[in-house]
Amino acid sequence: MKLSIICRLFFYWAVVKLAHARTVFSGVSVNGVDQGHAVGVRVPSTNAPITDITSPNIICNTDYIQPVSKTIINVPAGGQVTAQFHHTSAGYIGKDPADPLDPTNKGPVIAYLAAVPSATQTTVTGLKWFKIFESGYNLTTHQWGSDVLFINKGNATFTIPSCIKPGQYLLRAESIALQSASSYPGAQFYMSCAQLSITGSGSTNPATVSFPGAYEPTDPGIVVQSIFNVIEYAPPGPSVFSC
Repeated sequence: MKLSIICRLFFYWAVVKLAHARTVFSGVSVNGVDQGHAVGVRVPSTNAPITDITSPNIICNTDYIQPVSKTIINVPAGGQVTAQFHHTSAGYIGKDPADPLDPTNKGPVIAYLAAVPSATQTTVTGLKWFKIFESGYNLTTHQWGSDVLFINKGNATFTIPSCIKPGQYLLRAESIALQSASSYPGAQFYMSCAQLSITGSGSTNPATVSFPGAYEPTDPGIVVQSIFNVIEYAPPGPSVFSC
C-alpha cells in the first residue's frame, strides 16, 4: 500500500514538474517600449511543447489564439528587441513561481529571423532563417540561457543586425528544455513567431537554414545526457549571424 501511494505521489510530482517547465513567447518590446501582449505575435493557445523536430509545427508552433494579430511591429535595424516569455499563453497573470518558466527547466534560448513578402502571411513553410541570438550554457557562471531568462523575468533581449536588408520578417524566438533530453525525442521546444517590419539601409544576405531541417535528432545540442556538471554545450542550429 505504501509503495502504491509513493508511486502515485511520484507520478503526480513528475506531471506537475513537466507542466511547470512550460513557457510561451507572447510579447515584444522594441528599444524598451512594450508593444503589448499578443500584439504582432502568433501566440499558441497552450504552453504544450513541440517535441518532433521533423514536424512543420517546429517552425512557429501551432493552434494560435484567435484572431491572430495583424499588427506588424516596426523595428529599426540595429535596434534592440526583447522577446517576452511567460508560463502560459495569457502572458503575465500575477505571481507564479513558474513564471516565466520553472527554474528547474534548463536549456538554451535562441532567436532567428526570416525575410518574408508579408509578415502577416499564414504560410511559414519553406522560409529561410538565420540565427541572430543564442544564450546557451555559461561555463563561468554555470547558468543556462533558461536561468538568465528566469532572472530577467522572461525577457530575452538582442540586437537586430544593422546590415540586413530592410523589409518584412518573422522573428522566431525559442526556449528549449533539456531536462528530459538524454535521448530523442526528449527535448521540449517552445517557440512563437512575431511579425516585424525592419527599416534601414543594409544590403547583406545572411546564410540561412530551414525548419524543419536546421535541427537533427542526433545534434549534441538536442540530446544531452545531463544538465548538471556540464563541460561544454553548443546550442543547436547554425552560428549566430553578425555583420
